[in-house]
Amino acid sequence: MRIIARKTLVEFGKKYPEAKGQLDAWYVFVNNVKWNKFADVIKFSNTADLIQKHTVIFNIKGNQYRLEVKIYFTMQTIYVIWFGTHKEYDERNKERK
Repeated sequence: MRIIARKTLVEFGKKYPEAKGQLDAWYVFVNNVKWNKFADVIKFSNTADLIQKHTVIFNIKGNQYRLEVKIYFTMQTIYVIWFGTHKEYDERNKERK
């Protein structure tokens, strides 16, 4: 999968240094896989959630953090949207309801 943008993940790692290692591991793994459907994502992370069309949330560092991305399977591309603590995600998610 092509990940847009690595720089964004690096910035998140600087803001949340305790999550940097897992963000880096997520990037390395996902950058080298080919997913064709959401079921493929679940095989990688059974805690991933599809919350809207193309929008997937990954739990990072034992669900302490959330990574929000948009996945376009036909283009083999992932856009990094947002990263933060679970609490920050809950606040952000209130706006969606």
